[in-house]
Amino acid sequence: MRLFTLEHSKAAYRADFALYGIAVFALAVFVACAGPPEHWLLTSGWVVGGVLAWSGIEYVLHRFVLHGLQPFARWHAEHHQRPTALICIPTTLSALLIGGLVFAPAWLAAGPWHATALTLGVLGGYLFYAIVHHGTHHWHAGDSGWLKLWLRRRKRWHALHHHARQRAYFGVTSGFWDHVFGTVGRRDPPVAEGRS
Repeated sequence: MRLFTLEHSKAAYRADFALYGIAVFALAVFVACAGPPEHWLLTSGWVVGGVLAWSGIEYVLHRFVLHGLQPFARWHAEHHQRPTALICIPTTLSALLIGGLVFAPAWLAAGPWHATALTLGVLGGYLFYAIVHHGTHHWHAGDSGWLKLWLRRRKRWHALHHHARQRAYFGVTSGFWDHVFGTVGRRDPPVAEGRS
């Protein structure tokens, strides 16, 4: 199993979900059992803050990095061309990014407990995103039940994003930031002939 590849084998692809699931569970147990009990409300606030932060991070990464910054845009274009292929960021790289861009700065700014709680929230948000994104491409939503209805809406939203020439609908788990930043239903202007 190669550590830095975009297209994964089924085992490596599933391992990403398992490893992040274990990490979220282990961090949650650690924060709940070893954290200072007198600060449980504040610690919980940091976890919720991490989940909410993930929502914005998801939108910014998808819109500005995966659709605007090379080589990520080229890599992400491969996902748009083959949406059911098992293409995703390598677990090693995503873990390094979360550790270096979330945990380490939070540790320096707020201390170890708050950094751990914030990272737990971001990891939980990332895992939820990964599950929903997988579901939008690989699961059938069915007709009844609120969860199936919600997933069907997320699938439609993401299908609109995958539509050729569409530069909108960047949120996978939520359309909130698309509404805030006006990227609902916006299309790129047509390219003039003879120009690229």
